[in-house]
Parts: sequence; structure tokens; C-alpha cells
Amino acid sequence: MHMRLARRRLLLTSAALGAVGATSLAAPAVAKPEKAKVVLAVGGKSGLYYLSLTIAERLNYFKDEGLDVEINDFQGGAKSLQALMGGSADVVAGAYEHTIRMQQRGQPIVGFALIGRGMQLAIALLKDRAAKVKSPADIKGMKFGVSAPGSQTHMLVNYWAAKGGLKPSDIVAIGVGAGASVIAAVEKGEIDGISQTDPSITMLDQKGLIKVMVDTRTMKGNQELFGGSMPAACLYAQPDLLKKTPGTTQALANAIVRANQWLHKAAPEEVAKTVPENYLLGDPKLYMTAFTSVRETISPDGVMPDDGPANCLKFLAEGDKEIKPDKANLAATWTNEFVKRAGQKT
Repeated sequence: MHMRLARRRLLLTSAALGAVGATSLAAPAVAKPEKAKVVLAVGGKSGLYYLSLTIAERLNYFKDEGLDVEINDFQGGAKSLQALMGGSADVVAGAYEHTIRMQQRGQPIVGFALIGRGMQLAIALLKDRAAKVKSPADIKGMKFGVSAPGSQTHMLVNYWAAKGGLKPSDIVAIGVGAGASVIAAVEKGEIDGISQTDPSITMLDQKGLIKVMVDTRTMKGNQELFGGSMPAACLYAQPDLLKKTPGTTQALANAIVRANQWLHKAAPEEVAKTVPENYLLGDPKLYMTAFTSVRETISPDGVMPDDGPANCLKFLAEGDKEIKPDKANLAATWTNEFVKRAGQKT
């Protein structure tokens, strides 16, 4: 018996040493979170992009781990990042790309539980504007509704614009939030296009109000645009959270991995019944259709794919000339250590 326990400890230690990313940040998992009350920031929680977070909350997976998680929902990912850096949030559910962007500014943050292995976003133009656009070069001067300036929805528009030889300053990004506010902005004609998550894109498309131009809501779409996986939403934090409270970090990872796994098995009807009613935008069937379409882009295990960080760095560099790939240390932006332990637990 003692030999088996010793062998198990050795295997766990070996796995930790071989984990991807900032393995030195994390200590061995402990049974109880050191910090039970956690403030989590997110931008646009109602989008399918963050569905695993909502499931972990609604099915009490955080509570099962001994956590009291307060979720603060901001207009977009850039705002939730600001909350983290300003000290009003302990952890963020946000786009992995922020870990690279902040590293370039000398402010390290580390991702540790992947929610989306595909971007899950789409760029669409209002129907009357779409007829005038033959290539990305034609969107110069157009106004795009993004969740918030600086968010991944904004970066995707910059990336598309760069394909047409345009600079970020050649387009206008307007923060319109997520969900119902996106629908309203399109219906009022206040913008020329949107870069958004589902279910808003599916609803507007079915209403015949938009034409989808760039689509990353399937793994096929991510492969075509980025050449492989594109890490999207994840949990990330400043390194001190992982260093000083590894038990809390592990508990957060456990809850997200469990939610990811549930979503890969759940019937669409179960998902629609579990989320808050306002997420459905008045049309449960449409919500279920949108979920079914993006399900494959949800990470099955929380683990960062091998090609993910490099694809994300390339994506950022093409859309933002301030990103310097040669200065990036991708291994320091991510660790798989906690989700691998979560997988052993589940």
C-alpha cells in the first residue's frame, strides 16, 4: 500500500514537472482552498463564449469545490482585465490573448483553465453594407460593434482589416456589449457591422439582418482562418494567485473542467434550461441551435492545445504591429498543471 502511494506521488510530481507553461508558479494541490471568497471578472457573460463559467456557477460546481465566487460582469474583456490589474478582481474569465498582450507590456498574467479551443466569434455586416464589401480593404471607415474596445471581438476586426492592408485606425470600434444590446444596435442601424459571440450572431442571421463575413464558430472555421486551434476564453490571473493560493487555483480549474465536460455531454435542451432565461433572447430553440453549432469549440478538458499559443501570437501580430513575436515567452503565459490534475479528479 505504501509503495503504491509513493508511486502515485512520484507520478504526480513528474506530471507537474512536465506540464506546459509556468509550472514553477504552482505548488502541489491542497485539499482546501486557501482563499474561499473569490472575485471573478468577465466581459459579456451571457455569450456562449463564456458558457462554461455560467454552467459552473448554475450547477454549483464552484460551491462543490469550497469556493464562494462573486462574478462581476463587465461590458467586454478589456474591462474585466482592467479589474484584475486594478486589484478589484482575483481572476478573470477572458480571452487568452490578454496574457500575451500584457506580457509585452511587462505585466505578467497566467492562464490556467481553457474554456474555448476555438475563437467562437464571427464578423458580420449589415445586409445593405455587405453588398459594398468585396474584400477587407472595403471596410475602411466602417463602424463595428464589438463587446468593448480592446476585447478579442475588436482584435478580430483588426485582424480582418489587416488582411486588406488596413490599420486598426482605419476602422471604428464601438462597444455595444453582448446579447440584447447587440441586437438593438443592429436593428437601429447605428453600426455598419459587428464582431460578436453567439447567440446574437445566429439570431441576427436568421432575421436576415446581417451577412456573416468571417466565422470562427466551428473548428473548421478556426482551421481555415488560423491554421489550427485558437485559444479563446480561459481563466487567467496574476502569478501571485497561482503561487500563494494553489488550492484556490486548483478549485477554480476543477469547476471549469467539470463544466466543460458537462457541456460536451448535455442535451441542448438541458443547457437551455440551465442558463438564465435572459440568455435565450426570447428564443430557446434558436439558443439551442447556436449552442449545437459551437459545442465542438468548447475545450473538452481545459488543456491548452499544443498549437494554441503560437497561433494566438501570430493572430495578434498580424492585427497589431505593436506586438513583437520575438519578445514573447509563450511558456510563461500558460500552465496546464491545474487542469491536468482536474482531469485526474474527474
